[in-house]
This record gives sequence, structure tokens and C-alpha cells, in this order.
Amino acid sequence: MYITTMKYDVVIIGAGAAGLMCAISAGKRGRNVVVIDHRKTIGEKIRISGGGRCNFTNIHASPANYISQNPHFCVSALKRYTQFDFIELVKKYGIKYHEKALGQLFCDDSSRQIIDMLLNECEEAGVKIQSGIKVESVDKDESGLMVYLKGEGSILCDSLVIATGGLSIPQIGATSFGYDIAKKFGLNIIEPKAALVPFMFNANKTVGLSGISLDVVATCGKKSFREAMLFTHKGLSGPAILQISSYWSPSDKVFIDMAPDMDVVKKIKKSRDENPKQDIKTVISTILPKKLAVYFCEEYKIMGKVAELSNSKIEQIASLIKNWEIVPDATEGYKTAEVTLGGVDTAEISSKTFEAKKMPGLYFIGEVLDVTGHLGGYNFQWAWSSGHAAGQFV
Repeated sequence: MYITTMKYDVVIIGAGAAGLMCAISAGKRGRNVVVIDHRKTIGEKIRISGGGRCNFTNIHASPANYISQNPHFCVSALKRYTQFDFIELVKKYGIKYHEKALGQLFCDDSSRQIIDMLLNECEEAGVKIQSGIKVESVDKDESGLMVYLKGEGSILCDSLVIATGGLSIPQIGATSFGYDIAKKFGLNIIEPKAALVPFMFNANKTVGLSGISLDVVATCGKKSFREAMLFTHKGLSGPAILQISSYWSPSDKVFIDMAPDMDVVKKIKKSRDENPKQDIKTVISTILPKKLAVYFCEEYKIMGKVAELSNSKIEQIASLIKNWEIVPDATEGYKTAEVTLGGVDTAEISSKTFEAKKMPGLYFIGEVLDVTGHLGGYNFQWAWSSGHAAGQFV
């Protein structure tokens, strides 16, 4: 229980990946650090990530894997604390891990190992963690930054770090707190939106295809991703869709190549030559999963024997498969979004120290900033890198 006012060198609001890493970094410098979180359980987003095994980084992490209004902002922090630095920490604790597709690293056992590792590092660095405590407001006066706690008095600090994340997954505690603090002190916010999130169709036109998965290339604008796509009862999901959703805006078209390694024109023509009495639906069933092939033939009125198809009709069918055009009605929103795009404008923040240029002593790290990683461990790496970098200066 706090007395009326306590004094710490550093107060960190948010006990997630970025906040804990910042606390460790600052605590090892001898700073007197307290981490405050409004939830009783620490590191919930770490716990649920990667199906409970925590995709804690990616061996290919580089600035090219991040989206921001200022793509250069993340460069310095990512260089100062790399994926290989975090991997060394994981190895130090004997945590067994494995690499999945595209450089993604997961715990063999449980994401709880990463949380326990971070908490142990905090303890060794002398960091205090106060969970289940709500911050009501923050103010600045001549003596420093004052953090007012609900029913717990207040804390005076020299450095205040906002590590409260974005708006994704409100059911585990996500709020607009970080943005609200930024606005209070006059910092600009890049409009947040749900990212790494499934698409929805209002007409539920894919409901009969729910559960079908296939390898695709999804493209929106100039950006493409090749990974799995999953049909759901609401629309489309899977890694390829989550990735491209970060580049999608309402009314944008998304193009999907559902046979990325195949010359579909050549395949259909070969079927026409070798087995002309074959139904076109049967041929398409050798290219796409059967239920999806049936859907396509019904949706686009593709019927008849393959012998009856002209070259131009074959090219039209191939284009539907290789360049399927969709316009999602919406995304599933923050409820299922893995991250939040946008956030505190990085033009307001020092890329070296993470201190707000307009408000000395106030720092922002992690997802609350306008830096968003691709799917596959990149957002955790941003948390580790930004948290470690800020911890060297708070």
C-alpha cells in the first residue's frame, strides 16, 4: 500500500513486453523503478501469444518488417537491441525453442517461461511491480511527473514511461490510456486502427467454406504476402490475410492468387487436350480444394465439359483463380486484432531515447507508438528493442 506520495526514479505504466524490458534495462543501471499495471495478471498478451507458446521474435527482424508514418524511426532501437540479443537471454534461462516457417521462433513448452524470465530479470534488477492498480491521472509540476493512483495515493518520478500498448484485444485489458496521456501533453496521434486482423463479408458468402485452408499470395496495393489463407464463417483469416489487413483500408480491393505455383491456363488446356469429356468442375477440383472449386463454379457460373471451353474462357477462369478480387466489408476489429496500427506520432518522440520532445521526462515505447510489425514475432521484437533502448535513458 502506498503512502500519500512515494518517490521513484522511474515509473513504468504497463507490465507487458515493452514495459518489463524497459524496467529490466533501467533497473540494471541502478535506477529505482516501479512498474504499474491495472490488471492483476502480468503479461497477458505474452501468455496468449503463439497459441500459448509465444512467438517471441523472428530471426529475420529488420526495419523492413515494420509499418510507420516514419519508417526510419525504428532503425536505431532495432540495431541497439536485436533479435539475437533476446535469443541470448532466452538461452541463458535454458528455455527450449524452435523455428517455424519464415523465421518465427516459439517456445517448445509455454509462453509462461518468457513471462517468468522477464519477472526474474526484474527481480534481479531490483524492479518493483504493482499489479491490479489503476492510474487515474498524470500531471507535471516543477518537482517532476506525478502519477495519481486510484485509492493508493500518488507517485512522484523523474521519468514516466508509457508502455500501455494499443487497442487490440480489449478483453485482456487494452485501453486508450496511452493515447489519452499523449493527447493531454499535446502530442499528435496517428489514427489507430485494427491490424493483423481477419476480414469479414456482410453477406456471409463464405460460411459454407469455413475451415478450408490453402497457400495463397494476397496482394493489396503494392504489398503482397505468401502464406496460408483460411476461410471462416465470417470471411477470411490465416497469416496471409492478417498480414495484408495491415495495408488495407475500407473499399480497397484485395487480390488473391490461390494457385501461386501453378500455370492454371496450361493445366486446363492440357485437361482439354487429354480428357475433353471431363467436367470443368472436376478440373478445377484438382487445382482448388473440392468445396472451394464447387463454390467458384457456382458463384461464377462456370459449367460444362472442358472441351467446350475457348482459350479466352480458360484465361478468364484462370484469372479468377490466380487473381481473385475481393472487397472486404470490414475487419473483425480490435476484438481479434493482434496489434494496433497507428498510435503516438513518432515525429513527437526521440528515436534514440524515446522521450517526448515536448515533455521532458515522458517516454513512450512499444505498441502505443506508430510502429507496427508484420505477423511472426516482429511486434515482440519491437517491444524488446524499444523497451531496452528507453531503459538506457530513463
